[in-house]
Amino acid sequence: MSLPDVASLWAALPVPVVLIDGDDRLLEVNPEAEEFFNASARSLRGRRAFTRLRVDAPVVRACARARRDQAPVFITEVEIAAGDRAALLCDLRIAPLEADSDHLILLIAPRETAGRLARAKPGQVGARSAIGMAEMLAHEIKNPLAGISGAAQLLSMSLSAEDRELTDLIVAETRRVVKLLEQVEQFGNLRPPELGAVNIHDILDRARRSAVVGYAARMRVVEDYDPSLPPALADGDQLLQVVLNLLKNAAQAAGEAGGTIRLHTFYDLTLRLRGPDGSGRPLPLQIEVIDDGPGLPPAIAEDVFEPFVSGRENGTGLGLALASKIIADHGGWITVESAPGRTVFRISLPVAPREPLQKEG
Repeated sequence: MSLPDVASLWAALPVPVVLIDGDDRLLEVNPEAEEFFNASARSLRGRRAFTRLRVDAPVVRACARARRDQAPVFITEVEIAAGDRAALLCDLRIAPLEADSDHLILLIAPRETAGRLARAKPGQVGARSAIGMAEMLAHEIKNPLAGISGAAQLLSMSLSAEDRELTDLIVAETRRVVKLLEQVEQFGNLRPPELGAVNIHDILDRARRSAVVGYAARMRVVEDYDPSLPPALADGDQLLQVVLNLLKNAAQAAGEAGGTIRLHTFYDLTLRLRGPDGSGRPLPLQIEVIDDGPGLPPAIAEDVFEPFVSGRENGTGLGLALASKIIADHGGWITVESAPGRTVFRISLPVAPREPLQKEG
């Protein structure tokens, strides 16, 4: 393709696209990006990209990963703002310009519902829309299901062993549906976190001890902790619920063969969650749950934190959605990187303030 063809293609792209160098400085922007920034390409060239482009995600780290791995990085449903304009809900694609180059292409794809959902927190946007109607119906559906199950149990008392297989199937399936509905209700009724100073290693130890005597009995759990970490600002019970869910997923992915789960903690000063106002909140405390299982199915890898998305047969698809909602309510961040033989769920949390939080009222 000749240079004029490339220039024409660049100008015709229907979404904002920018090119940045190895220092995250703007090299070029297309016309859609000029409109997004409300500034000319000439005035933008040479500027620090992420002082002009405010992304409510650890975008600097994502760029570093794209350069390191020489592979694209995708961030979905993230608030992005530029200049004085309000934040929009967007999908962000970050990719190397060419092999062995530090230059990156950033493609910003605003969501159609951005204006309506721009104030929603990460991890909650899809959850609210998918859960809302199910939550309202859950209670009403549970009542007739209880009647169906009870009737099937009564019928089984006067049936032959062969016919009882059918009534047993009715009872088992109604119980499975009731369990799903209870998870939907739990999702909708989750209380706000009661934040305080929490030792994350105590949480991980409680989760490990609970898992290895139950669903992770076939797994080898390895602890790889940074003992110098300060307390996290978190709700201990809710954080425990998230870690238990991640351990359960790892154990279920391994199946009967078992495998290894590594619990890893470390401190990362570079990670900040950028808000719509441009301010960046540090999230230095990192918890990783790493397993050596088969990895996430590629078809669901980008949507794994959405409700009702599951890679397991008969999976509800609510566990990771609930984990994402809890961490978002903490002001934290949860991500996943997955490939066959290595899946890493990372939770990023803020440090607890030195002075105790003052309760309102």
